[in-house]
Amino acid sequence: MSPRRKASGALPDAPLPISNPDKVFWPDEGYTKLDLMRFYMRVFERLEPFVKDRLLSLERCPDGMKGECFYQKEKPNGMPADTPTQRIRHEKGTTNYVVGGKLVTQLALVNLGCIAVHVWNSRASSPRKPDWVCFDLDPDSGKFADAASAGLRVREALDAVKLASFPKTSGQKGLHVFVPIRPGPDSDEVREFADRLGHRLAQAFPKELTMETRIAARKGRVYLDPFRNGFAQTVVSPYSVRRAPKAPVSTPLAWSEVKPTLVPADFNIGSFERRLSKKDPWEDFFERRQPLADALAAVKRL
Repeated sequence: MSPRRKASGALPDAPLPISNPDKVFWPDEGYTKLDLMRFYMRVFERLEPFVKDRLLSLERCPDGMKGECFYQKEKPNGMPADTPTQRIRHEKGTTNYVVGGKLVTQLALVNLGCIAVHVWNSRASSPRKPDWVCFDLDPDSGKFADAASAGLRVREALDAVKLASFPKTSGQKGLHVFVPIRPGPDSDEVREFADRLGHRLAQAFPKELTMETRIAARKGRVYLDPFRNGFAQTVVSPYSVRRAPKAPVSTPLAWSEVKPTLVPADFNIGSFERRLSKKDPWEDFFERRQPLADALAAVKRL
């Protein structure tokens, strides 16, 4: 998938018809909808564990980088009739969410203009019981180097409460730190843990880190966003492509790779084959699920 390579207009192994396969989603790079579909077919073996039995929120960008995007939670009419869904009741009504885990579901979403994959932190079978905590590190400076430094602070704090953690690029300027946990705590408790740990870190490093939700109040610091852990909230999945220049991929990292010099956009749909040839730093992610209760009690005592 090299820049400005014209798509062939066909995807022989695709399990569904594709509309407008040659439509250019990234004009500067020349990547098309077909290129995006090929990427997801290639990485689906690694993507599947992070979308299986998870509710998805859809970010639809039918014109790629050239047009507007809109969010949709209700299953679109254009999905295959047998697409798995789950009805979730909210304060203002009910929503029939698409449930991930099938290649045909992922490709059907791409066919509708979904570039990124936005997932819940819980399974559809237990929607209020997350199996990971996410720390979403958003640098006000716009520099990944600041997010990388903040990530190492978060890792140190998690190590102190005996929790293993896994970093990944957000696919844009930030860093995500995931903590695999055993299902049990309610989503409110999981968000409380992320919020409490974030506040402790912001107090310890006030010039670097902040819990300020107001952008104007962040003043160049890295925001430790805990809200990805709330009920019905989402985060981009590992191996999700982002609607951004160069078609970057939210890429699982080893902690040894989290350095200020890392350039997240170097991981993109045109270069990702090289990444797939290397050892997966998250290969044991779900085997490392750990109880959260002791760590939550520990941060409450701080």
